Amino acid sequence: MKKYFIGLTLALMLANLASAQEAPRLRNDVPDTYTVVRGDTLWDISATFLQNPWMWPEIWHVNTQIANPHLIYPGDVIKLIYLEGKPRLTVTNRQGPVMKLTPNARVLSQAEAIETIPLDKINSFLSRSRVVTKEELEAAPYVVAGGDEHLIVGAGDNFYAVGRFTGDESVYGIYRSGEEYRDPQTHERLGIQALDIGSSELRVVNDEVSTLRATRSTEEIRVGDRLLRQEERPIDSTFFPSPPAGDLEGEIIVVEGGINQVGKFDVVVINRGSREGVVPGNVFAVYKRGQKIKDRVEGGKVQLPDERAGLLMIFRAFDKVSLGLILEAQKGLKVNDKVRAP
Repeated sequence: MKKYFIGLTLALMLANLASAQEAPRLRNDVPDTYTVVRGDTLWDISATFLQNPWMWPEIWHVNTQIANPHLIYPGDVIKLIYLEGKPRLTVTNRQGPVMKLTPNARVLSQAEAIETIPLDKINSFLSRSRVVTKEELEAAPYVVAGGDEHLIVGAGDNFYAVGRFTGDESVYGIYRSGEEYRDPQTHERLGIQALDIGSSELRVVNDEVSTLRATRSTEEIRVGDRLLRQEERPIDSTFFPSPPAGDLEGEIIVVEGGINQVGKFDVVVINRGSREGVVPGNVFAVYKRGQKIKDRVEGGKVQLPDERAGLLMIFRAFDKVSLGLILEAQKGLKVNDKVRAP
């Protein structure tokens, strides 16, 4: 009978983790059991047991009674056991909603299952965030006027756009040019943030000016806003922790929201992307840069070492940059702090 894995899909992770030279490390105050409460995430639970919670796929124990490996519910009891001298986590006293269909099959509702990480912090970035090249943005159709020649348009309004539209695509996202990302070391152009303004539906296609209708708007749609075809990609809200490939290092280059200081659950941009092998789920340690200080004994200056101060998990990777969520911040983090394998 096919076996299923509780908590996480171990098979998916073993290949990624095989190269890691790190083993799960239990906390000094590790509990024997933990009861899941509403608002918990898999990261929270793993951090209750582990000093290095990104290694959680290593310690979840096979449980053949769970038909879906991602479902853990409030009220479930996570128990620490040892098999062949190795720590393992298993679920006991399951209280999640269960409907028995046959003696050998069960269906578990996902409605109340806990999340891997707090999705409410990243939902808008998962579904609508875009990083594009300058050429892509400049080649995209743009808003030239609103209905009745209005300069500002909202949801439900018609508007006019100039540019090339194809008949096989009817839905377009509306974006405004945002910050241009550059590598702080090489000054390479890494892409432009396309700020989500709304969505639109193509109504009439003409050679010069086409008509569209705004179906959603987060703020006023203005002349000059660009229209990009909707991305055809699956949105996966389940993230499996994994170390980045090799000895990859990078930097935090932007904190979403236009602030400099970084705290827990802030979204940041790093200067590494799919081009360098970054994938959603990669966990990076964040290091505060050591300062140069005056040597008051011998004279001159000395460089203090970088100091580890937090953790982030990548949830969206573009070609040259990636978006990550800060999961731990022992000290105040900021733009230009380094990231590397935990």
